[in-house]
Amino acid sequence: MTDPIADFLTRLRNAIKAKHKVVEIPASNIKKEITKILKEKGYILNYKFEDEVNYQGSIKIALKYHAADGTSAIKSLTRASKPGLRKYCDTDKIPRVLNGLGVAIISTSKGVITDKEAKALNVGGEVLCYVY
Repeated sequence: MTDPIADFLTRLRNAIKAKHKVVEIPASNIKKEITKILKEKGYILNYKFEDEVNYQGSIKIALKYHAADGTSAIKSLTRASKPGLRKYCDTDKIPRVLNGLGVAIISTSKGVITDKEAKALNVGGEVLCYVY
C-alpha cells in the first residue's frame, strides 16, 4: 500500500455507503490523530484504539447517522495531498472548506490539526484531507 491515509478515507467512505455502524481500520499514529479530529468536530460517534502485541493495532470507528433520515454526518472525504503530488500551504493560504463549514486537516510542525487551529497558531503544513 502506497498511501495509507487514502486507504483510511476510502474505508470510511465505503462503510458510510454500505450504512455500516462500525468500521475497523489498521492503525498508525497519523490515522489516530485524524480520528481524534473527526470525533472532536462531531463527524463520528466514537472510536476505540485496539493495540495488540504482534500487530500494529486497529481503530474501530462508530459512524454517525441522523436519526430522522439516516444520512451520514460525513458528506464528503477528499484526499488533498497525494504521494505523487504533495500539497503544502503557508499560513496565509490555508484552504477554507465550504466557506468555513467543513474542515481541512493539516499536518504541521505542531502536529495534525484543523485549518482553524493552524490559522490561530500561525503555522502552515501539508494539507492531508478535506471533510464536510
